Amino acid sequence: MKFRKSTLALALGCVFISGLASAGAKPDQVDRLGKDLTPVGAERAGTADGLVPEWTGGITKPPAGFKKGDHHPDPYAGEKPTLVITAKNYKQHQDKLSPGQIAMFEKYPDTFVMNVYPSHRSASFPQRTYEMTAKNGATGKLVANGEGVADVAEGFPFPFPEDPKELMWNHKMKYKGIGGVRYNNQAAPTASGAYTMVKLREELLGKYYWPGMKLEDLNNILLYFYQEVEAPARLAGSVLLVHETLNQLEQPRQAWVYNPGQRRVRRAPNVAYDNPGTASDGLRTSDMYDMFNGAMDRFDWKIVGKKVMYVPYNAYKLHAADIDFDDLIQPGHMNPKYVRYEPHRVWIVEATLKPGKRHINKRRTFYLDEDSYQILMTDHYDKRDQLWRYSEGHPINYYDVPTLWTTVEAHHDLQNGRYLLMGLDNHDPVNVFDQKLNEADFTPQALRKRGRR
Repeated sequence: MKFRKSTLALALGCVFISGLASAGAKPDQVDRLGKDLTPVGAERAGTADGLVPEWTGGITKPPAGFKKGDHHPDPYAGEKPTLVITAKNYKQHQDKLSPGQIAMFEKYPDTFVMNVYPSHRSASFPQRTYEMTAKNGATGKLVANGEGVADVAEGFPFPFPEDPKELMWNHKMKYKGIGGVRYNNQAAPTASGAYTMVKLREELLGKYYWPGMKLEDLNNILLYFYQEVEAPARLAGSVLLVHETLNQLEQPRQAWVYNPGQRRVRRAPNVAYDNPGTASDGLRTSDMYDMFNGAMDRFDWKIVGKKVMYVPYNAYKLHAADIDFDDLIQPGHMNPKYVRYEPHRVWIVEATLKPGKRHINKRRTFYLDEDSYQILMTDHYDKRDQLWRYSEGHPINYYDVPTLWTTVEAHHDLQNGRYLLMGLDNHDPVNVFDQKLNEADFTPQALRKRGRR
């Protein structure tokens, strides 16, 4: 089967962006936030056809009966799909589909289905995030050729994005709580559907979000990341520690690994760019974690436009505590009955590999939610410029925070028929976003002690 090389369909309905040279602080636009724009810079109004509604604040409080520590119940559990897209009718809707979605219909014509539900703009963030985002709008700017930011604190750095790297920084610096602990379990089914669950416990300490924190006090560290493999036995005890830097040209990401067999900590400079992710069977690269992370310097970036598309959203079914993994995980893709799509406006950003730079992807197209800047989908192209992989980030509003973030990521290899699922926390404690974590636990010295416990 030949996958579509052209991205012509993306241009249909796009609002093309001009004037990128004027990107940066916009003090004259700050008063638009909370008026015609949402507090993070999205269009408040819905679409003229009613497909996308007006943003009215998102989910501002948990449903009745919810307790901290519960898996988040689905606020829209009673809804039915308004549209079911299959291999038989997808061409009627391809103006709202990505090349990756189209390729899924062509690869799995008998089993891949998209259930499209009513759109709910559920994204919301703490009031302080909104306040700090407004301040950033008046002062924030890119530095170091877009590999760093300046004059921002706590909130989204660029609520009036006109440069593609501003959009990507909004994704990377989205509020994720002051300290988080989660299970990010993953499965990499074979083409027949067989899989082994890899249990990953992760800790995330983001000092950028601490009230009163300034960039100059961060020592160029955006966040600290700790990941330990708990199962299966052959991988258990392996630990990864990352110090994610803000300006990666000034100081690249620092990473270390602990090997339980050798009982030693060593530097891991290759935990970046296109090196394989932890226990991923080669189905994702390091910079595909959270849909994209890390330095942007190997690619040329551009904003393609903004349009309404059918994207993963409000994925509470995938987050449910009673899910049966054998029912969810099927050959080729997840069971469609658990997967929800909605029409939303998204930013479309394209990254093309620079001449002389190395990466397994020649080109990638990212689709960012306008209400949260979360990347919801990515199309990945190989060195022949043929569509190779398709990724989906399935978000929910963690309304006890609140923040909108993925609960499951799915990374599909369209050529070999395999895929990787990440974030399967259904049978484990849910994300904790206000955990009191100590910087001292995120040092190479502490890594050796923690790995031996």
